Amino acid sequence: MTPLDPEACYRAVVARDARFDGLFFVGVTTTGVYCRPLCPARTPGRDRCRFFRRAAEAEEAGFRSCFRCRPELAPGAAPVDALSRVVAAALRLIEEGALADGRTIGELAASLGVSDRHLRRAMQAELGVSPLALAESRRLALARQLIVDSALPMTEVAFASGYRSVRRFNAAVRGRYGRAPGAMRRARPDARPRNETMSETVTVTLQYRPPYDWSAMLGYLGTHAIAGVELVRDGAYLRTVAVGAHRGWVAIAADPERPALRATISTSLLGGLPSVVARLRRLFDLDARPAAIAAHLVRDRRLARHVRARPGLRVAGAFDPFEAAARAIVGQQVSVAAGRTLGARLVERLGRPIATPDPNLGRLFPDAAAIAGASPRDLMRLGMPQSRLATLRAFARAVASGELALDAATPAELVERVVALPGVGRWTAHCLAMRGLGWPDAFPEDDLVLRRALGGISGRKARALAERWRPWRAYGATHLWTGHTERPTLSAGANQP
Repeated sequence: MTPLDPEACYRAVVARDARFDGLFFVGVTTTGVYCRPLCPARTPGRDRCRFFRRAAEAEEAGFRSCFRCRPELAPGAAPVDALSRVVAAALRLIEEGALADGRTIGELAASLGVSDRHLRRAMQAELGVSPLALAESRRLALARQLIVDSALPMTEVAFASGYRSVRRFNAAVRGRYGRAPGAMRRARPDARPRNETMSETVTVTLQYRPPYDWSAMLGYLGTHAIAGVELVRDGAYLRTVAVGAHRGWVAIAADPERPALRATISTSLLGGLPSVVARLRRLFDLDARPAAIAAHLVRDRRLARHVRARPGLRVAGAFDPFEAAARAIVGQQVSVAAGRTLGARLVERLGRPIATPDPNLGRLFPDAAAIAGASPRDLMRLGMPQSRLATLRAFARAVASGELALDAATPAELVERVVALPGVGRWTAHCLAMRGLGWPDAFPEDDLVLRRALGGISGRKARALAERWRPWRAYGATHLWTGHTERPTLSAGANQP
């Protein structure tokens, strides 16, 4: 792991440069506190600063998080492409709560096909922290946000942040922050959280590095929304979600006061909250580094005007990797509108009903088991070609049986595994990697819109031209798609994914 440059880090701290938010943290030896680079507190002297890549490293070194800049709100340090397969996959799973509820490192390692000793050594070498330390840091960060920003009872905060014991929760919070949970809540400036119905929802802040092109994100999500599952209304995105045994709904809107999104989450999802938060960050691409991405892509003359027009453009993800893949398969070789219609039929026939406050949201997207177990008659009613139905069913069976694990491989490896399945091409596989796993270097080269935007060239030539966009080819593709959204198109592999 390349060491941090202390002098460069300190310059970023002096400048309070938001571009580095979440990429490193600064520990102040005289106060024992660690902060984000943009902390509003008085800048400490260089000789009193220590720098860490991750909050968990600072905490292991004995520093406590700052109560002013709140490091638990900092965006993540994605992308993780430079990490090994095992560490990248483990990081994604830990962020989604893989070590919560008493689950062990041995179980996590087994799901990744390695020993627990190998996993510990690899994570320590590449991230500088152990799996347990990273998981504890994630739990405490979420716990702190719920303590300060919500009105949830402390028992619910404890369980929602991944603790099985309230006593263990209280001890962990006091040990890390030097205050009891109740004292932290009493110290907040306002007595009640904003816009929160205590009995039914909890609101979580999801910060990002500005700029963020929220209108473009909502435009994409609205254009591709599947009836019954999701909708865009009044500047917000709403959808039904399922995480493990938990079912509920979420609503996400821009925070008018800071560079963040505000996620309103039904309390029925509290048992899976770490996973919900991690998936929402991936869906909205909140850990991107827009300044670095724009500076790289603007050097290509084909992208320059698009990048200058929308420097905060993000790659829309998906809440669930299987859903991303199923939607890509269903939408092959049809328009965006036709893909939405087919998706709505799939949801109506196989999606489980769910009660929500909105009458337009009443179904969950069907999981792999539901599609794999569907009768031929149900599938025939979708109105898709037999070959595509066979592909959808084969893919669902591979996921449901555990033959294909969508979260236990790097995106590049997953692409190769997916294209080995019958009827799945590279376009579909790259759509899955881009939307479902948040891979910034995915590139569906056979997409007709991309090929037209690049001068009507072949997929092979498009791939060659996009080599200079690495490691952010997905952003280059998104810029070209966004620049052509007013034109109804068909794709050689499918509609715009």
